[in-house]
Amino acid sequence: MTVKVASFAPVQPLARFYAKEKARLPVIDVIAGEEMPEPYRGLLVHNGDMTPTLERFYKDGIHLRVLSCETDGGEYTRNVILLTNKGGRPIEFGAIRIDLGLFPARGRKLIVEGRQPLGGILRDLAMEHRSSPKAYFKLNADRAIRQAFQIKGKHVLYGRCNTLWDKKDRPLAEIVEILPPA
Repeated sequence: MTVKVASFAPVQPLARFYAKEKARLPVIDVIAGEEMPEPYRGLLVHNGDMTPTLERFYKDGIHLRVLSCETDGGEYTRNVILLTNKGGRPIEFGAIRIDLGLFPARGRKLIVEGRQPLGGILRDLAMEHRSSPKAYFKLNADRAIRQAFQIKGKHVLYGRCNTLWDKKDRPLAEIVEILPPA
């Protein structure tokens, strides 16, 4: 099912950055998790955090490069690329909206520093949380995504929209996660 961005709230963290750049967001085709081919299904279709999932898959630690960010009150939004520690291989393109008010001071500092993925910060802080994917999708990589992944040509990519909840069922973060070509 192809959806229009305006009617598909789960992609709003990503749509926000495209709007800021006055660029058109790629068409999002929502798919069922079981329609997703491997290795994407194993990497995306689960209720866990992406950081440890990607660390296990790539057998390496992960850091991030912030492509753009903004703070609006207690809301912090950033567009990022996740990279392996060894070799700097790009392994996820994404956007995230984080409620800074739900994190302790050390967590807020680490988030805004922009070096470590949120999943790693949550693990280091031993913050109880749960992951709840809302949608799975595919899209054709546009110029911005191809540039972030350092790829050329046409590529169909897969991703998910996810919410991280704290132990009191408050949304810590809304995330759009897109993986590179297999």
